[in-house]
Amino acid sequence: MSKINNIFDVKKKVVVVSGSGRGNGKAIADAFSERGSYVCFIDKEFDIIPKKKKNHLVIKFDLQNTDKIPDLINEILSKFDRVDVLVNNAGVSLCSQTPYDEEILDKTLSVNFKAAYKLCHITCLSMAKNGGGAIINVTSLGAELGFPGNPAYQTSKAALKQLTKALARDWGRHGIRVNNLCPGYIITSMTKNSYMNDSLREERSQRMILGRWGTPDDLIGPCIFLASNASAYITASDIYVDGGWTSKGL
Repeated sequence: MSKINNIFDVKKKVVVVSGSGRGNGKAIADAFSERGSYVCFIDKEFDIIPKKKKNHLVIKFDLQNTDKIPDLINEILSKFDRVDVLVNNAGVSLCSQTPYDEEILDKTLSVNFKAAYKLCHITCLSMAKNGGGAIINVTSLGAELGFPGNPAYQTSKAALKQLTKALARDWGRHGIRVNNLCPGYIITSMTKNSYMNDSLREERSQRMILGRWGTPDDLIGPCIFLASNASAYITASDIYVDGGWTSKGL
């Protein structure tokens, strides 16, 4: 089969997906597995433990323990020898009566930014030895637009967005591509309260050109694209999966 007919192939790629115990991460990790990838599922909790398969590695890990991330990567490398694709999907959005709570800031930055920072750095060192790879950092509309009452989340996602640009610049010569996947409002446990509120659901739906909230399955195609040869000439880019929210005018 020619390369042009096989550009979306991710078979036998080693794919690491953080925050894959539920929601977006689970949908993404399952999709890679179904397409023949070797998949490492990482989360501190799993709604359903993935089935034991030869192409699976399931690790319960709390990404707040950033000092243990080198051990985490070593465990993955001992199983698969390499990492071809890293999807930094894990994230927290912590509510507080005091939005500018320093404890909330520390916890949010630890998971949403610092963990991704360390995962990227250590994985890039390995990818560089193996001829390259792809990193997909899952950011948010909160990295693009001003939303009320959650400055820690927005700050963390904006930092992650810019980390992608820096990594792409530093590691491109080693064949490593780094891109941002920017979801809009996706129906998950994180957004459940807003979605179940009729007025909020309708208000946010009206902000989208497509007029509906996304589902975790809406992220699968863009992830496969960014992980495969279909995006071989794309790096340091932002791929919006927001139903048109960021572009909708009056």
